[in-house]
Amino acid sequence: MYTARHFLIIFFWLLHPAVFMATPLQATLTEGRVSEQLKLLALPLVWGLMATMSLNAIETFFIAQLGREPLAALSFTFPVIMVLTSLGIGLGAGTSSAVARAIGEGDSNKARRLATDAMSLTFIISASVCLLGWLTLEPLFFALGATPDLIPLIRSYMSIWYFSAPCLLVPMVCLSALRAMGMSQVQGYLMGGAALLNVMLDPILIFGLFGFPALGLQGAALATLITRVLMLVVALYILHARVHMLVNPFLPWEKLKHSWMTIVEVGLPAMVANVIIPFASAIVVAMVAAYGTDAVAAWGIAMRIEPLALIVFYALSGVVGPFFGQNFGAGKLERLYDALRVLTVFCLVFGLLLALILGVFGAEIAGVFGGHAEVVAITATYLMIVPISYGAYGLVMAVNAAFNGLGHPWPAMIISAGRVLYVYLPLAWLGQYWWGITGLFIATALANFLLGLWAWLWLRKHIQQQTASAEP
Repeated sequence: MYTARHFLIIFFWLLHPAVFMATPLQATLTEGRVSEQLKLLALPLVWGLMATMSLNAIETFFIAQLGREPLAALSFTFPVIMVLTSLGIGLGAGTSSAVARAIGEGDSNKARRLATDAMSLTFIISASVCLLGWLTLEPLFFALGATPDLIPLIRSYMSIWYFSAPCLLVPMVCLSALRAMGMSQVQGYLMGGAALLNVMLDPILIFGLFGFPALGLQGAALATLITRVLMLVVALYILHARVHMLVNPFLPWEKLKHSWMTIVEVGLPAMVANVIIPFASAIVVAMVAAYGTDAVAAWGIAMRIEPLALIVFYALSGVVGPFFGQNFGAGKLERLYDALRVLTVFCLVFGLLLALILGVFGAEIAGVFGGHAEVVAITATYLMIVPISYGAYGLVMAVNAAFNGLGHPWPAMIISAGRVLYVYLPLAWLGQYWWGITGLFIATALANFLLGLWAWLWLRKHIQQQTASAEP
């Protein structure tokens, strides 16, 4: 558990020159034991993601103390926030892939150029999108179903949140560049420190502690803005002053366009793949709603538990891209085979462990979120069926990240879209038609298994083709 003392230690640790004395643009992921490197890269992200998810839960708890209307207003903002976050994830994936491959090739100038241009591209896109969102705030949220009495609350939150969004997306891309150099521990520490600071500021600004005015929802947005501005400053400081990754952002248009296209080539499909998921989730929720309020409540609880169970897979997918990118750029294709083997064994074994824990203790875990017997029973059924396929789903995430790292994003997008659109949704419809809500859960597990096998075979074949073309 992070404390204020831990945050200060981490913050000053990041600013200390000794932390970055190693040559930053060396291909640090092309030598050594593959399993050990992936573990060391992923562990800091696990803690960072846990801190971030804990922040989201705690902030929602604080807002809930204000009443139903502020909580409902906050809920309406989630789809917009998710889309903008997907934009940052896509640009971060493109940056990480391009920079990692350049480092693997030994081209430090190209890596610096790509990292710098990624910053400028992200700022321009995020600022433009957020300005558009700010100008169309009311019609957008009316279209999402918000009632007139909620619009002032939504405006009080989102008018500030939009200004903070570029301060979220630019650091995301900064950290992706650091991750491409094998420095995932910096991202983990920054995410943990930022989450802690946000949690400290939230009650002060929301409820008006220590003489500050009680700002309600606006206070939550202001806490987010302060945290993100500080995170942006620290991330840019590390990237520029410590690892010397940023160069002059002004250059001829043709060269700038070429650099941006290299990033967007991976970033756009990655962004689309992330945006598909919330739209499909809305369709599934509509299916679940046919079985009553208890079923929807159970589904909501399962969707809170599942991301926590999958944190390790999320962290692993965050470091697989840089690993594959560096080794592909360096021509170390045999290490890609080793990585695929390690990922396969880990995902399947850890997935079975998760299935065992959630299957045995599912009812007790669901009971933490509510005591209604029917809700707990449905949630426990979900946790008994779907987690059996978590290993396969983790493999899908790892394979998608590997394709992005290799600079081939379209297989990753096709796999992600396929899992949702032409595998999962048809199976979900058939499953609920034949076996009711339990059929939906079976369809989820079956889709994960099918896509996991497909993704694994596709990546193995791609590595074989790259090896064959490199041998002559």
